[in-house]
Amino acid sequence: MRPRFALLALALLSSSALAQEADVARIAEEGFNRSQVMQTAQELTDGIGGRLTNSPAMRKAEQWAMDKFARWGLSNIRRDGYEFGRGWSFDNASAVMIAPRRVVMRTIPVAWTPGTSGVVRGEIIVAPMPREQDFDAWRGKLAGKIVLVSLPGTGSEPGAAPFRRLSKDDIAKLDKFDMPHVDPDAVDRAVKRREFEGKLDAFLKAEGALAWARISYRDAGLLHGEGYRYQRGKSPQLPGFELAAEDYRRLARIAKVGPAPTIELSSDARYDDSDVNAYNILAEIPGSDPKAGYVMAGAHLDSWVAGDGAADNASGSAMIMEAARILKTLGVRPKRTIRFALWAGEEQGLTGSLAYVQKYFATRPAPPQGQEGQERQRWPYLFPVTKKPGYDELYAYFNIDNGSGRLRGLYAENNIAAVPLLEEWLKPFRAMDAGTVVMTTTSGTDHVFMQSVGLPGFQFIQDPLDYGSRLHHTSIDTFDHLKADDMKQGAVVLAGVLLQAANSSKPLPREPIPTGISPSDPFKYKDPRDE
Repeated sequence: MRPRFALLALALLSSSALAQEADVARIAEEGFNRSQVMQTAQELTDGIGGRLTNSPAMRKAEQWAMDKFARWGLSNIRRDGYEFGRGWSFDNASAVMIAPRRVVMRTIPVAWTPGTSGVVRGEIIVAPMPREQDFDAWRGKLAGKIVLVSLPGTGSEPGAAPFRRLSKDDIAKLDKFDMPHVDPDAVDRAVKRREFEGKLDAFLKAEGALAWARISYRDAGLLHGEGYRYQRGKSPQLPGFELAAEDYRRLARIAKVGPAPTIELSSDARYDDSDVNAYNILAEIPGSDPKAGYVMAGAHLDSWVAGDGAADNASGSAMIMEAARILKTLGVRPKRTIRFALWAGEEQGLTGSLAYVQKYFATRPAPPQGQEGQERQRWPYLFPVTKKPGYDELYAYFNIDNGSGRLRGLYAENNIAAVPLLEEWLKPFRAMDAGTVVMTTTSGTDHVFMQSVGLPGFQFIQDPLDYGSRLHHTSIDTFDHLKADDMKQGAVVLAGVLLQAANSSKPLPREPIPTGISPSDPFKYKDPRDE
């Protein structure tokens, strides 16, 4: 005969399991039968469009998101600000070859470069300058020219289908522990690449160039327009443009055989300095136990502006918001608070999520003398890490930022001990193809700085579809490419995982707070080409 307390524990366990199953069933019923995820994505993309951090469109998106959360009844809705820099936007840009014949070209101004104040007309010169030491070869040759600063290359045709879903074998290959690889010189190289943009702009201005243009890094007429000189006092002096690869190569070929083409460029790009702060948007479903902390899910609301920022990352934002709507509609009362974050500044280097980590979770020392202004790049490599009071309040963070593809599971991000609990939370969604946990780490999005201080931040595995092949940052990143069934599934899976995490009685294992990092190869010599 079993002891009475054992029977009671078994009964409570069975009751808890049944309640969990009932919650998941209700989430699925609401999320599949009365979904609003595509309506939300359409309002954000077709209605507002591309959302560059601190631009007028981003301000509109911030208010729109807060209004949606309020309409659904969420709590503690707020802007959480941090200093970012200048706003920037444009409405019109054009590029036309007028000699030796007329060709209308495809172009976009590079973000945070100034407008042209009318039409700029000049002969082109192809002057690739990838390094500062290349400047000397072009001194005295650029005055009155429109400078093409990229090597044209020869073009490329895709060797694989642009649209794909992950097979079981593809996912199985992700289940491997990634050995940490630390190359201190890599940070220096990244910093120098960013600093070079300013040096190139200053050189071209000093030489009397009228404007500059670079080649798009994808073929098929796709444009991107990324630029990173958003800080006050560091704005570019010359108008900068990105040309479609095919148009750029045509100009370069004609210039090679001569005479060089004459082109006209125009851009009405402008700055907005009305508010130098960027804002993360936060909203909550309150927990019943104020001492239990919170679980969190996030996606970045900002985007580039060549397209409407649909797959990157209106899709993730819409899934986050839909999960919030589902849970609030069902009237759940989780033990832990569930916090929803729509990040700013992800495209400029995760500035919004870093600001959140610094404000609530942990601090690191300032960079050494001579490296001021490089805090974001060097932050993961500065020690010691000092915890803030809010550090222990975060139970888990879940991020979505890989397009509109179906969620297939979670990356454990090398957190070996967390795998069993993550698998438990995903178990109800195996029939939806979302039940797998893999060990691999991911990078480049808003969980990264949380992980860098030992917090449990996780990214979802997603079917890639055509995200990386043709949508990421491009001029065709529009609503048309979002997949409704996948996004409905994603919102349901996210809502279910969040609710289980918010009610879990088990501790979620964390990795240790890092105390220092040693180079992976202590015998490596610095490449002089990086100097």
